[in-house]
Amino acid sequence: MKMSYREALRTALREALLADPRVFLMGEDVGKYGGTYAVTKGLLAEFGPQRIRDTPLSELGFVGAGIGAALGGMRPVVEIMTVNFSLLALDQIVNTAATMRHMSGGQFNVPVVIRMATGAGRQVAAQHSHSLEGWYAHIPGVRVLAPATVADAYGMLAPALEDPDPVILFEHAQLYNMEEDITPQRCDIARAALRRAGSDVTLITYGGSLPKTLSAAVQLAGEGIAAEVIDLRVLRPLDNETVLASVRKTHRAVVVDEGWKTGSLSAEIAARIMEHGFYDLDAPVARVCSAEVPVPYARHMEEAALPQPAGIAAAARQLMGRT
Repeated sequence: MKMSYREALRTALREALLADPRVFLMGEDVGKYGGTYAVTKGLLAEFGPQRIRDTPLSELGFVGAGIGAALGGMRPVVEIMTVNFSLLALDQIVNTAATMRHMSGGQFNVPVVIRMATGAGRQVAAQHSHSLEGWYAHIPGVRVLAPATVADAYGMLAPALEDPDPVILFEHAQLYNMEEDITPQRCDIARAALRRAGSDVTLITYGGSLPKTLSAAVQLAGEGIAAEVIDLRVLRPLDNETVLASVRKTHRAVVVDEGWKTGSLSAEIAARIMEHGFYDLDAPVARVCSAEVPVPYARHMEEAALPQPAGIAAAARQLMGRT
């Protein structure tokens, strides 16, 4: 069946609400407005205001309310409009949700799913173009997911709701209109996914950078370079096994990350490859990240600041000695 990334998320939410009376959705403009990205459109009319709850403009407050509901036995899905707004709720996410099971000696769990849009590429300027997935992937006690395909947008929610610990679901805003033919089914929220097989170089990415990385792989194939593409999907805990197995095969790795290079998720992945796969490498691990500047507003400058297929292909060529 053909559906968009947005429709896949909505379908998964609707099915979760139908399947379990403990599930409810809360966030800014998720009800009457139908969601800033139209993901929740129509759910208020079907399920009513008790289960589709519009909240005040206070991320610290409504994320905390969602955590409390989870502690009380509910299965809340909390939507934060964009990742930059999640900074207002860091105390609730990092100091409360992520630590509760540890600090209670396993007596309490916080089964909350926190959804948020992330990423740049829409000309919404520096304050609304963050890619902070790496920040959250740094935190023990949470699972961090980044669906990059329509199938994963649908398939990750059900297992996320079953996780006894907090799950953060990052939806890249550039993907909402993407359409694919899929068979709706649950997906693995523990393992990375092989998106394209290859033998010469491994391209490792996630989220909104996956389409660009696949485009680069097609470009490289036309030049006789067989690039393997790994979609991390799960940013915490990282799937070392899948990444290292690919590097053992290709002996070269390029990490593509829309986050800034300094202190980034790309740095963690590169370090793990060096720690566990150093003798499999024929070249240093390369990284393609966003420029170390606040994301510009002007279209041409924004595009220049973000990873693009041409830059990804150039990094792979350099590892192959074809510059």
